[in-house]
Amino acid sequence: MNIFTSELVGTFFLIILGNGVVANVVLNKTKGNSSGWIVITMGWAMAVFVGVFVASKASGAHLNPAVTVALAYLGKIGTATIPQYLGGQLLGAMLGQLGVWAAYRQHFIETDDTAAKLAVFSTGPAIRNAGHNLVTEAIGTFLLILSVLFIIAPSNSLGALDALPVAFIVLAIGLSLGGPTGYAINPVRDLGPRIMHALLPIGKKGSSDWSYSWVPIVGPLIGALLAAIVFQQLNP
Repeated sequence: MNIFTSELVGTFFLIILGNGVVANVVLNKTKGNSSGWIVITMGWAMAVFVGVFVASKASGAHLNPAVTVALAYLGKIGTATIPQYLGGQLLGAMLGQLGVWAAYRQHFIETDDTAAKLAVFSTGPAIRNAGHNLVTEAIGTFLLILSVLFIIAPSNSLGALDALPVAFIVLAIGLSLGGPTGYAINPVRDLGPRIMHALLPIGKKGSSDWSYSWVPIVGPLIGALLAAIVFQQLNP
């Protein structure tokens, strides 16, 4: 696989498994209905593991524009490859969400709660305050990116098995810092599925909440750049 295809496939796995577990928990009449936050965070961690493992060989498995931006800032990838990374990530996220919709289509129809349906696609704040929500996303992404940069450092890297510690980091962030905003920590994880929410028929459908959509894009990018700067200072 080339970079674009690798990022597309890896992000497809990330979203179909990650938002798939959200669908299983929040939609009506599923086997996993109301099974809770622990199930969601564990499911997302395993989604990260699978996505990173699948894509690591061909593209390094960014699967997240925040990772791509941090590595570009540090000069670890060429700027000419950035569109391939970002394009693959966004399309993969949209296709992954299409898979979630296809698998749970009956359950979307059986669910009247439009907020629950939107939660299967995109993140949203528990308490809406754009400034605080932005800071939360930046902090979570800062921890993710700084940890990833240390993991992939030559002295620490496990090769393809780097997928495992990255999954544990995402699990820890979800359990510890996911409550305020649903921990997007990845712009395309939110944007791609939110676009699909606007496009797909899911029965009774409320707003796609575009007024909030900039927070899980800008917050993670700020966090990623801060993490890259700190890593650079710690490793001159």
